[in-house]
Amino acid sequence: MTFDREDIPAIADDYVLGLLEASDAEAIEAAMERDGELRAAIAKSRERFLPLDTGVEPAAVNGELWNNIESRLPPQDKSTANRPIRTANDNKRNRWRSIAISAIAATVVLAAGLTFSLTRTAEPLVIAVLLNEAGEVQAVVEDFGNEKATLRMLADFAVPQDKTIQLWTLPSREVGPVSLGLIDGVRSARLEGPVLPTPRSDQLYEITLEQAGGSPTGRPTGPILAKGFARMPR
Repeated sequence: MTFDREDIPAIADDYVLGLLEASDAEAIEAAMERDGELRAAIAKSRERFLPLDTGVEPAAVNGELWNNIESRLPPQDKSTANRPIRTANDNKRNRWRSIAISAIAATVVLAAGLTFSLTRTAEPLVIAVLLNEAGEVQAVVEDFGNEKATLRMLADFAVPQDKTIQLWTLPSREVGPVSLGLIDGVRSARLEGPVLPTPRSDQLYEITLEQAGGSPTGRPTGPILAKGFARMPR
């Protein structure tokens, strides 16, 4: 896949939203390893679209929704239903109806997420991008300063059954590292930590691999998986 340097922000958005073809997405992932500008643009897009992932609670979809979606599709010509299949990729009615239903459903979900993102009033006080030792983005933390934070995992970690991932922050040297919570598996999560001072720019955040149930000492004891310093959103 070839692209102009000016198109990098748009390509990053398409990649994060899953709008690229599989082959193009693979090409972007390969290019990220050697293209720092592309890698930074994708990290920025992930931060911007984070509310779409953590801000909307999953909802069960009943049969009535699908019936409503089908009722909005153009009427199908039943006279062509029994025509023989000509090629392996002919445009069969059922196949295209399924694609249309999926597209409409995806649009509804995306619209709901965008509406929530644009209308929510709670904004993070600081955002921290967590990197590993190789400088690769592993996770993003949003701290809202009201004992609530979100952690968005952007990489896979090998977590043994007797281990768990724990998120920490360092409000000050005097207070020392404080746990913001445990992560169930390797996934994005909302966390409710202890009462802490208002988060500030350059505050340290990190995730470590601890024994099941969390650090026994109340301080990080396991290896650091990723860390980063907070910045105030512009």
